[in-house]
Amino acid sequence: MMQRVNIIDAAHSYERWLRQQTPVVSEDLAHKHDRMREGPFMFLRATFYRWLQHWPAVCRSEATAPEVLAVGDLHTENFGTWRDAEGRLVWGVNDVDEVCRVPYTLDLVRLATSVMFAARERFLGISDKKACDAILEGYQRCLLEGGRPVVLAEHQTWLRDLALVQLRDPAEFWHKLRALKPATRGVPHDVFRVSLPDRRLPYVVVRRVAGAGSLGRRRLVALADWGGALIAREAKAIAPPSAAWAWNTSLTMDEARRLLRAAERVEDPYFSIRKRWIVRRLAPDCARVELVDLPRKRDEKNLLRAMGWETGNLHLASGPRRILNDLHRRPRRWLQRAAEAMASAIYTDWRHWKRSA
Repeated sequence: MMQRVNIIDAAHSYERWLRQQTPVVSEDLAHKHDRMREGPFMFLRATFYRWLQHWPAVCRSEATAPEVLAVGDLHTENFGTWRDAEGRLVWGVNDVDEVCRVPYTLDLVRLATSVMFAARERFLGISDKKACDAILEGYQRCLLEGGRPVVLAEHQTWLRDLALVQLRDPAEFWHKLRALKPATRGVPHDVFRVSLPDRRLPYVVVRRVAGAGSLGRRRLVALADWGGALIAREAKAIAPPSAAWAWNTSLTMDEARRLLRAAERVEDPYFSIRKRWIVRRLAPDCARVELVDLPRKRDEKNLLRAMGWETGNLHLASGPRRILNDLHRRPRRWLQRAAEAMASAIYTDWRHWKRSA
C-alpha cells in the first residue's frame, strides 16, 4: 500500500511525522525541497524515507536477505575523516542518523545506486558494472578477513593522500563558521559544556545549515578559542530513524549506539549522542567526502572497494558467515540489477518532484 503513494504525498506525510518528533526549522526544510530538485543524486541523499517505501517492492529478492544493523542511508558522501584518541586520521562512515535493522543488501544497493547517479551527473567516471564489482569485492574481502578499521597511517597510503587533498583550508573553514548567524534560543549549553576541553571555556553559538536528509533539523555550533586557536562542536537535533515512520514502529538512536560499539571501528572520541543531540567535533580535518572536491586523478575503483570494505566493517558484528552464505547463493550481477531498478524508481520520483515546483 505505501509503495503506491506518490512522492509528494510521501514527503508531506514524513514531514508531518518529523514535526512531531523534533522542532523543525521551516526555512531549512524549504531549502531541502529546493536542493531535492538539483538532481537525482541529491534527491537520493535527501529522501531515505522514500527509499524504504520502494525497497520491498522493487528489490523483492534482496529484501529477503539476512538482516543486520545497517547504516541505512548509505551513499558515496556518507564517508569522511576524523581524528582518533591518538591523533591519527581515520576514514569511514561518519553519519549514523538512520541506523536500523534491515537486510545487509540494502546498504550495498543504496551505495551502488548513489554511484550510478553520481556517474550520470559526472561526479564520478566509472561504469555501473565496475562500480558494483568494486563495492562487492571490498565488502566480501572485509567479511572474509575479519575487517580492519581504515586508519590513514602506514596502511592505505593512496586513500590518505586522497583524504589529505580534501582537507579544508583552515582560514577559509573558520571564516565560514564565524560568519554564520548567532543562535540564542534553544541552545543546549549543558551538552556543549561537557563536549569542550574545559567546561568554563567561553563560547559563542551559531546556527549551521548542512546535510541533505537531515535538513530541517536544528544544527548549532559552539565556537571557542582554546590554546590560541579556534575549536568547534556541532550539536544536531536527534530524530528517530526514518524507518520508524516507514514501518509505523518505535525506533531510537539506540540502534546507532549498538552499531558503533560492535563495528570494526576506531571511534571518534568527540562523537557522542547526548540527550536529544548528536555532538561531534568540526574541524578542517574532520569532514565528509564531497565528490566535487575529489582530485581529477583518482582511483575510483579503489575508493569504491574501500567503501565496500567499510560497509563490511559495520556489518561484521551481525554475523559474517550467514552473509557470505547468502552472497554465494546470489546470481551474478545481482547488485547491478537491483541498483538499476532502485535508480529507476528514484529517478521517476525525482522527475515528479521537479515538475511539482
